[in-house]
Amino acid sequence: MIRTRLGRRHFTLGAAAGAASLAAPGLVPSALAQGEPIKVGTIFPLSGPAGPNGQAVTSAVKIAAEMINAKGGVLGRKIVVVAKDDESTPAVGVTRANEMVAEKVAVVIEGWNSPVTLAEQPVLARANILDITAVSKADPILSGQGNPYAIRLNSSNGQDGAVIADILINKLGAKRIGFLTQNDAYGNGAQAVIEAELNKLGKPWEKVVVEQFPFKQTDFRVSLANVKQAKPDAVVGINAAESSGMPALIQQYRQAGIEGTFVGAVGTILPTVFRIAGEAMTGVISADIYFPDLPPFDGIKENVAFVEAYKKEHKEAPDKGAAMGAAALEVWASAANATKSLDRKTVAEAIRGKTVPGTILGDVAFEPNGQARHKHTIFKVVDGKTAKLEVLK
Repeated sequence: MIRTRLGRRHFTLGAAAGAASLAAPGLVPSALAQGEPIKVGTIFPLSGPAGPNGQAVTSAVKIAAEMINAKGGVLGRKIVVVAKDDESTPAVGVTRANEMVAEKVAVVIEGWNSPVTLAEQPVLARANILDITAVSKADPILSGQGNPYAIRLNSSNGQDGAVIADILINKLGAKRIGFLTQNDAYGNGAQAVIEAELNKLGKPWEKVVVEQFPFKQTDFRVSLANVKQAKPDAVVGINAAESSGMPALIQQYRQAGIEGTFVGAVGTILPTVFRIAGEAMTGVISADIYFPDLPPFDGIKENVAFVEAYKKEHKEAPDKGAAMGAAALEVWASAANATKSLDRKTVAEAIRGKTVPGTILGDVAFEPNGQARHKHTIFKVVDGKTAKLEVLK
């Protein structure tokens, strides 16, 4: 077992694995004086239920920008980050996207809430601004409808669904399955994919209860009474409010005395959930794609430098969301330097279907539709107080 730290709590995990040809030519720092700074926009929730998470991602992008600038910047120019708060609201996201157009940013890195990302995409596409999604998971984000040059760093609902289905059927042997689902593009999409993957496995299972809720909800007692009555073997919790809704959901799940195993959707069991839910986390099962101090990430020099810089700034390790934000900027900078261009189409085509090297995630391979490839690590929380995890093989 390997002991590591994520946030302010210790996590014990076994090894994970990772990704390999788009070289970015080196630029000397003295070249920074050759042009005006390049504006990079970020749009994440900086207030509200996901505020702490969006703040972490935004900070990570700024740290990555400092590291890129120290190596010569982009096209010999310094990059500066223009940060906006989408308040986890699609209409506000549209306003912020229009503000980025007015700011004349070269690229926007966005996305904690899928509905917000989907609302912003057409605005940025019409303005011919490259739009890279860091975290939002809904599959329609890469459909090409809102953004024909879409790129996403985080794993998708489609990728995650097979992992959760495997946990439910092959790890837990669950036959009676319930869902606690965020009622939006992310939550409903995630549930639909999980159900489809469960059916593909060809083993008997029954959907015994589904309770839906809005993103900002924090009181789930009525829904949980219905879940308890259904007597599920396992319940999938799909809640992207990792600083409010998800920890409240897990605490109230324990208080309701529900016996079925709580399975957190991929990437939702973050340090912010542990800080609030604490001991109630014991027994939760989930999966994720990034652990800052574990293989292969602890052997990637770019990640080691990023984690060190993030810890210096925040006194804790970055979580997955922060890593996705930083990696999004690194991928864009690498492609812009390699192509010697800021043109949206040129840079996007150097990423989609290609492999971009030298990021904190290592060499990141992208599908032709812009989706980054990942390997998932499945884990069980064995001590919620100390956030001790163990890998499930």
